[in-house]
Amino acid sequence: MDTLVVDSSVITKWLNKNNEKNIDKADLILEDTHKGKVELIAPELAKYEVGNVLLTGKKLVPKEANISLGTIYSLPITFVGETEDLAKQTFNLAFKHKVTYYDASFMSLAKQYKATLITDNIKHQGKSFEVKTVSLQNY
Repeated sequence: MDTLVVDSSVITKWLNKNNEKNIDKADLILEDTHKGKVELIAPELAKYEVGNVLLTGKKLVPKEANISLGTIYSLPITFVGETEDLAKQTFNLAFKHKVTYYDASFMSLAKQYKATLITDNIKHQGKSFEVKTVSLQNY
């Protein structure tokens, strides 16, 4: 079974489809997960990023957000907490590739688990040759 790291740009598509592209590809990932073809992981940080997207990007009201936030906890994603080693690796990747620590946290997790990072934000996430990164549209 392959391991995929899904970033916030992918997770958001499962929670709120308004103004989102590549929803069919995101849904295919979930389908593959349910069929046992892949397992999904993400850094714990993804929950916070998605919450912020729902608040500031999607501009949901609390009633709408409560539904979406409930959904994130039912998704077949294992959320991984940050360790000291992972934090150091994340910082080094962020520094080396001139990306945010947030973006590098997904890269670092993929590197640690020898997983493929799936993102709809390839411009930033795809900067490291140390991590196999696939654009969501190419999944």
